[in-house]
Amino acid sequence: MVSHDVQDMVDVSLISSPYRNLFAGLANSFVSAIIALAVVPLYIKYLGIEAYGLVGFFTTMQGVLQVFDMGLVPTINREVARYAAMENIAGVGRLLHTLAIVYWCMALLMALLIVSLAPAITGYWLNPQQLTRETVVHAVMLMGLIMSCHWPIALYQGTLIGAQRLVIASIIGIVVTCISCIGAIAVLAFVSPTISAFFAWQACVAGIHVGCMRWGAWKAVGHSKNICFDGSELKRIWRFSAGMSGVTISGLVLMQLDKVILSRILTLEDFGRYMLAGAVASGLYIILTPTFNVLYPRLSSLVFREEAHKLISLYRTGTRLFSAVLFPIATVAVFYSRHLLTLWTQDPSFAASTASVVSLFLIGTTLNGTMHFPYALQLASGMARLPLIINIVLMIAMIPLTIIFALKYGAVGGAAAWAVLNVIYLVVGTCLTHRTLLKGFGTRWLFTDVGMPLGLSLFVIIGFGSIVNNSDLSYIAELFAGVLFAVIAFFLIILFSPDLKEFIRHKFQG
Repeated sequence: MVSHDVQDMVDVSLISSPYRNLFAGLANSFVSAIIALAVVPLYIKYLGIEAYGLVGFFTTMQGVLQVFDMGLVPTINREVARYAAMENIAGVGRLLHTLAIVYWCMALLMALLIVSLAPAITGYWLNPQQLTRETVVHAVMLMGLIMSCHWPIALYQGTLIGAQRLVIASIIGIVVTCISCIGAIAVLAFVSPTISAFFAWQACVAGIHVGCMRWGAWKAVGHSKNICFDGSELKRIWRFSAGMSGVTISGLVLMQLDKVILSRILTLEDFGRYMLAGAVASGLYIILTPTFNVLYPRLSSLVFREEAHKLISLYRTGTRLFSAVLFPIATVAVFYSRHLLTLWTQDPSFAASTASVVSLFLIGTTLNGTMHFPYALQLASGMARLPLIINIVLMIAMIPLTIIFALKYGAVGGAAAWAVLNVIYLVVGTCLTHRTLLKGFGTRWLFTDVGMPLGLSLFVIIGFGSIVNNSDLSYIAELFAGVLFAVIAFFLIILFSPDLKEFIRHKFQG
């Protein structure tokens, strides 16, 4: 915990050092997101929007089931990192083996449970209008098989991240994404354009994925034939695991609760549109996920060493640099959502009817991503209780917001509720974080490090974009203009940020 009020300063080494892992994570996120987004119009073409709603339901179920993780993934991440710091990474092998047995037993139970409940899920939860009941039941059964294979992947991925083997994890992720998405299109185009064929292919890919991740994890820690299940390892980690479990469960519920509610309220077609908007907004995680994976351990190290000056430098300068990239991109995506959807789907009428849902979803996801910095600071300071409290408050607010907005405005209302919720998160989360951590920096962080980049992005992109929209340019030309405006906004943010100018000057001189 750090509460010292120190002068603004920048330590460029804190931002520039972990390049290899950051670039590997960015490459994985970028390639995976581009491929995943590119195939969605083809999925809709071969399957139809209702069947694509089942794909969205599968994604939601997979996210919801992560509540049973019990905090074990962040625990193995932490333990592997600690053993690596002691130059004894092989010592974590017994814990990995023990947790793997736990995970595989849970995976088997999960598969049996979903398969047995498939008729009930179809009859009492989903609202198919064109697909037959038998088709949906079969699809849900296949979902259970896929999720049972996906379940242990998180454990092995946490091991690779803790061991700083993000390059291996990223290579596996890119290859599997290509096989999953491109192979699915081939199956739908040349074998069978049905939702059952789609999920059957995904089940095969899931088996390959978990096998590769298991190989990578054991290669990182070193496999020993003498390793066996050890209950004492579970006793040793249970305290930290329990603390993180509450944070993980509440966070996952918060991220999936809107989808669970809307899957019951909306028709399957409208739910498919909402999930499509979520797929577009997930493109922002190209930036968000790798940033957090690099930021969190760096903050943890600085908190442990009680280096207040460097901690503040990384927190504030990192936020400004992150915002300089995120906000121009997000603002262009929001302002030109109809153009992007037209380019993506080649269906102007569909783009016009879905653009508002996408724009609102993007706004909410952008604000949520901004809060990665306070969240990382909370965990680095060992304050698992604070994000848990924030998540509970947001869940309480989300339920009535989502229900009221969705009943009145449909999918647009659901996306509006997500945007409003994250405005609340930005304000309340910042206040609660900086009442305890980095006292006195909350207002400066919110209005200077976040507000200034956001304001400049809105001014440049919306101001100049409105002028361009009144011209007779094609939508492609307007998109190119939007990209130019985003670049201008980025450089203006740098220009108004002395710390970022120093960072960039240091990189060019180096």
